[in-house]
Amino acid sequence: MSNIILKVVKIALIQQKCSEDKNSNREKGAQAVIKAAREGAQIICFAELAFEPFHPQEPAKEDVLNLAEPVPGPTTEIFSKLARDLGVVIVLNLFEREGHRTYDTSPVIDSDGRILGKTRMVHITDYKHFHERGYYHPGDNWVVVYDCAVAKIGVAICYDRHYPEYMRALTLAGAQIVFTPQAGAVGEWPEGLYEAEMRVAAFQNGYFTALCNRVGSEPKLTFAGESFVCDPMGKVIARAGMGTEEILFCELDLDLIEQSPARKLFLRDRRPEMYKMSDEQ
Repeated sequence: MSNIILKVVKIALIQQKCSEDKNSNREKGAQAVIKAAREGAQIICFAELAFEPFHPQEPAKEDVLNLAEPVPGPTTEIFSKLARDLGVVIVLNLFEREGHRTYDTSPVIDSDGRILGKTRMVHITDYKHFHERGYYHPGDNWVVVYDCAVAKIGVAICYDRHYPEYMRALTLAGAQIVFTPQAGAVGEWPEGLYEAEMRVAAFQNGYFTALCNRVGSEPKLTFAGESFVCDPMGKVIARAGMGTEEILFCELDLDLIEQSPARKLFLRDRRPEMYKMSDEQ
């Protein structure tokens, strides 16, 4: 039997600084989950690599495998218990190890503590202070939408949000809310582009977008924060501060999805036979 989908869902984006101590970072995150749940959040999302330093700011070394952890593993064990005890959905992001490969991964935990699955970042970049190809294999599970306790949610990890075909695939798979764990630095791109990108994705696809950005100064980068939420009309409806540690709360009226131009017009009027790609062109 499918989950009951609520009309209004309260989400929380955890914008917190990260130290070198992974255990301390996880404990800090756990306390944030408890606080968010007490204030009524039903889905709680963390930023990219929320409980460890942003490793790709330095070129990869030989010990990369030792930096990562399995899923299920120590982090998911902590947050699965919290999700079950508090009755909340949690979207994590961590450096995953599976066999001899490593991934940028977001496990999605339902409100009963079950790991519904894991989204792995699909597109892997490499440029100054974002040496990600030395750390991550490309995700191999493509697009997944999770039918969790309160909504149908998708995840577009950081760099994946730049790909309109990925964002469109999420709406075709039924996503109502798309969460983006991100590590966006101050001055990385011209001002306003992150926001414009997520607003357009929400408007064109008829879902809510919720970008949870990393915050804090690290050896090579200062992460901006400024997490935000967009509605299916492309409007920013909540925003966190620059450089601040905080929990951004936002109530999402899911009725807006079916009222959006994308659901009334854009998806209806698609002509995929005109631009369907077979192989890479």
